[in-house]
Amino acid sequence: MTIILTDRLSPQSHLEPIHTLSLTAEERTRSRLHSQSDQGAAIYLQLSRGITLQEGDWLRAATGELVQVRAKEEPVLTVTAVFPLALLQAAYHLGNRHVPMEITASYLRIAPDPVLHHLLAHRGLNIQAEVAPFKPETGAYTTSGHSHGSHDHGHDHGH
Repeated sequence: MTIILTDRLSPQSHLEPIHTLSLTAEERTRSRLHSQSDQGAAIYLQLSRGITLQEGDWLRAATGELVQVRAKEEPVLTVTAVFPLALLQAAYHLGNRHVPMEITASYLRIAPDPVLHHLLAHRGLNIQAEVAPFKPETGAYTTSGHSHGSHDHGHDHGH
């Protein structure tokens, strides 16, 4: 039997999930997806359009099953710098290219891309290819995990 997940719930820290669902960053942006829980159950996401799932989100099936979302480990580039300003400048350049990016005080994380790898290495940053959970920022035009699609914020990107 397939568990059809239709609702995202508010945080449920007091519950223990029956199933966990590990998804890549790209899969967490999809509202329709056939997958499998970490415990082996068939899962189908049938969520409202525009939802971006985050690590720790709770999903519920119409039949009552609860599933918690996990960020699946996937290939990433983890970027660090000796000086904080260099990391901030890298975030600026990557953001200007609308690159999905995980931002922390000590590192940036992006999907593997040879062009971006070269750009960052040329700027003197430390780049480590690894397999890790990827949790990119959802963006300023996203509220409560609901993406509003394209945006217009008054400047031309030339593409």
